[in-house]
Amino acid sequence: MAIGLTEEHEALAESVRGFAERNITATAVRAALDAEEETRPGFWPALAEQGLLGLHLDEEHGGQGFGLLELSVVLEELGRAAAPGPFLPTVLASTVIDASSNAKLRAELLPGLADGSRTAAVALDGELTGRREGDSLVVSGTSATVLGAALADVLVLPVAVDDGEQWVAVDASDLAVTPVASLDRVRRVASVEVSGAAVADRVLDGLTTGRVRDLAAALFGAEAAGLAGWLVTTAAEYAKVREQFGRPIGQFQGVKHKAARSLIALEQARAAAWDAARSLDEGTEEAGFAAAVAAVIALDAGVQTARDAIQILGGIGFTWEHDAHVYLRRALTLRSLLGPSKGWAAKVAALALDGGRREVVLELDEDAQPLRERIRAEIAELAAIEDKDALAERLGDEGWTVPHFPRPWGREAGPVEQILIQQELRAAKVKTPNLGIGAWLVPSLVRYGTDEQKERFLRPTLRGKIVWCQLFSEPGAGSDLASLSMKAERVEGGWKLTGQKIWTSLAQHAQWGFCIARTDPSAAKHDGITYFLVDMASEGVDVRPLRELTGDALFNEVFLDGVFVPDDRVVGEVNRGWQVARNTLSNERVSLSTGGGLGMGVPELLRFFANRDLDAVAAAEVGRLVAQGQSIDLLGLRTTLKQLNGVEPGAEASVRKLLGVQFNQDVADHCWAAQGAAAATEVPMAESGIVGRAMLFSRAMTIYGGTTEVQLNIIGERILGLPRDPEPGK
Repeated sequence: MAIGLTEEHEALAESVRGFAERNITATAVRAALDAEEETRPGFWPALAEQGLLGLHLDEEHGGQGFGLLELSVVLEELGRAAAPGPFLPTVLASTVIDASSNAKLRAELLPGLADGSRTAAVALDGELTGRREGDSLVVSGTSATVLGAALADVLVLPVAVDDGEQWVAVDASDLAVTPVASLDRVRRVASVEVSGAAVADRVLDGLTTGRVRDLAAALFGAEAAGLAGWLVTTAAEYAKVREQFGRPIGQFQGVKHKAARSLIALEQARAAAWDAARSLDEGTEEAGFAAAVAAVIALDAGVQTARDAIQILGGIGFTWEHDAHVYLRRALTLRSLLGPSKGWAAKVAALALDGGRREVVLELDEDAQPLRERIRAEIAELAAIEDKDALAERLGDEGWTVPHFPRPWGREAGPVEQILIQQELRAAKVKTPNLGIGAWLVPSLVRYGTDEQKERFLRPTLRGKIVWCQLFSEPGAGSDLASLSMKAERVEGGWKLTGQKIWTSLAQHAQWGFCIARTDPSAAKHDGITYFLVDMASEGVDVRPLRELTGDALFNEVFLDGVFVPDDRVVGEVNRGWQVARNTLSNERVSLSTGGGLGMGVPELLRFFANRDLDAVAAAEVGRLVAQGQSIDLLGLRTTLKQLNGVEPGAEASVRKLLGVQFNQDVADHCWAAQGAAAATEVPMAESGIVGRAMLFSRAMTIYGGTTEVQLNIIGERILGLPRDPEPGK
């Protein structure tokens, strides 16, 4: 997928990608790489004719009237092509100029930057000072490294003055611009020296350094996402065909997991860059927070994916002939110019702790308002019911518990209606019945259950009246669930189940369990399995709680010794239970990844550090965690928006499943460690509430519901198309 989510954005990306394939060829990139000095690329006039340089500018200034989000879509595609030339420096400069309140200067400079007749660059730091002489500001000093300065007609510069800092736009002819040896040899930097240049009407009023750097973070982040996109694809394609030890290297888990981690970083980069651009377009108060998150997530992703790609490419990736180093050089240059990510992370922490975190919420169009009003009125009736049991019955029977399900179990609600129901229930403080583990069963029962099973089990489950447990895992069948060995033998009127299950949550409290057992031992591994509903009060069921490292006993081992299950409690076809189980597992993993109060997240992190003094190191660490959590929430939002647009979720959904539990684990670990030596006592558990237990319990979160390692395999194989692991013995 890409930064843009709408059909319009996809069409724009496709158009720019086509332009790049025709004009920004490997030959063009190599020519820029090997050139003695940097020049405007040959495709510059064609690029200008496409209107891309003014895409984000108002029509009165020769632009297209769009925004930074559309510009980010373009930057991602040009980043994917490692485009030479001053596109990024020029559009950053025009964005900064456009953000000033100097209308005269905007009218003077922006048209030329929009039509490509002039180029520009922005110095993000330097040692420039200004003194006032009458109406003029006289500037002197040096900016050591300015991206694109050697090709710029106009330089946007920060100037320190007595009362703070001013930004000015100066013609290159009034400056001394000196090319310097650049890490990125395709698009280079230069030093800028100013010796007493008088800028009377070239002051960009209304600009702050924070605003300029936020704009740079958003645009740099978009290009970094484009770099990462090329790197992830290139590494994965190579891993599919490069053979070592008689098989493709992408089949080795070490390589597969590295490639999957790169994809995860890429999707986070896209989400962060997307949100930074749209928040700056919206002009929200939290735009600075979103930009800082992009600076942390997207810029680091560019560097990480470059390093990982070179590692996967091996020796070929270390050669000058391969383009991997071009992307590494560019990613490192972007991050260096924007400033250390630890500084941006500290900004994320400061803003979040001060209440400036950008909430990840879904805002629907006004077209949804009539439907919202109808839903709100219905929920108001429910909110007036004081009897909890009566309310649970209404919620379950009227489809509010699982509104996306078909009637009579749900409301056949489409994506928009589902979101409205969720929002209005929360606003009215109406809580739907807690299905617990039963939530994993419900979709399977709706799809595969008989009418009698649905009526007997679904209605009370949706009312929250049945406590379920899942009898899947066995001592020898954890992540490799299909290797289960529990036997189900045919007897008159049903089956007798014999064997052991383990890691069964809530089995000591459950009334019913859904269980898979082997009904045909001679069948292939994934065949000969049947799905049963087991009465936990049946004779032969022995539940033995397992005390966990927390000291609690949530999990259990369950022994079934000839437990009779009648035929009417088989879900789906006999020997076809693996299909039903896979449906259950997919719902389980979605459930576990959505938070659901299972672990510590950003709110808990911020509460923990709310009244603590943070030094620079601690602030950066907290900020990185906040940025990580924000990117995970954004992945969820992007998945939802795709569904609303009728598009199947892409990598975001799988990535978010994996990241969610890892993040909960990381937050719990960090908060616990932040207590210092006191963490070695039992006292912090009492003082910190759930922190102690959360830290210990979090060890399980990357194990149950599909271990991290298995999830990385799934991402590598199903999304990147890497070869599946070899079958045992082959």
